[in-house]
Amino acid sequence: MTPPLRTIVLVVDDSPGTLGLLNDTLEAAGYTVLLAPSGQAALDAVSHATPDIILLDALMPGLDGFETCRRMKRLPGLAAVPVIFMTALSETEHVLAALAAGGVDYVTKPVAPAEVVARVGVHLANARLTRSAHQALDAAGRYLLAIDRAGHVVWSTPQAAALLGNTTAAPASLPPEIVAWALHQTSGAATPGRSVTIAGDRVEISYVGRIAADEILLRLTPGAAAGDLETRLRTQFGLTPREAEVLLWIGHGKSNRDIADILGLSPRTVNKHLEAIYAKLGVENRAAAAAITVQALADSLRGIAFE
Repeated sequence: MTPPLRTIVLVVDDSPGTLGLLNDTLEAAGYTVLLAPSGQAALDAVSHATPDIILLDALMPGLDGFETCRRMKRLPGLAAVPVIFMTALSETEHVLAALAAGGVDYVTKPVAPAEVVARVGVHLANARLTRSAHQALDAAGRYLLAIDRAGHVVWSTPQAAALLGNTTAAPASLPPEIVAWALHQTSGAATPGRSVTIAGDRVEISYVGRIAADEILLRLTPGAAAGDLETRLRTQFGLTPREAEVLLWIGHGKSNRDIADILGLSPRTVNKHLEAIYAKLGVENRAAAAAITVQALADSLRGIAFE
């Protein structure tokens, strides 16, 4: 199937012959091709247009491919763009260097045009599936982020980024103790979530799972003021810690399914907690329970303790 013309491939190579060959090959396959004869030219190019995939020569004079890739990956719009290295060096150390710099694959030079087209197609398909999954999570309003084994944030939903104090992207990395805890979870050890204070606010971090060899998915739960309010709700109404959490999210207008996802429960369990909450608050429905919680939130913000 011919790819849409909007699919852009950036080819970076200091060899005019390789640029010409790949330009003709990729255009014949239906791609829009951008050419850059150096690492710096590639960085200039991506400042004007974001490619869907990049073919990058590893060894170039001046800014080599490894450093070019590292710089590209630090740009928010390029973090998820797949990079395929082109190199005459097939030794393990060079392959590892390419992957460590942010590459997803490599082809050896001189390049075989049919192989390049095939690899480009595979990695574009994978990238689109990843983007679709991310967009679905973004739209669902989930507080999720993924880190690599070094603790660098490789992706986050807008909600998670905002919770961590950044309206455009998540922080570059998480605190070392949280990273060590997350890595411990990947070994199969199940331990409770951890709290971390970021920008003065307490955030609960829970391990969701490993979604790639070097990508760990974490869920965030707003904590700071919430923790204080949960304590007040428990004290005032005789709630259990979990009931107080459920009631707090009811006050934030979350549905039972949303609360189940946030707290890692089943919707049926949330319903059970709600039955107990209604009895303890002396109310008959969700609206009345929410009204009490909203008032509690307002009182908390004004510094008024429950009496």
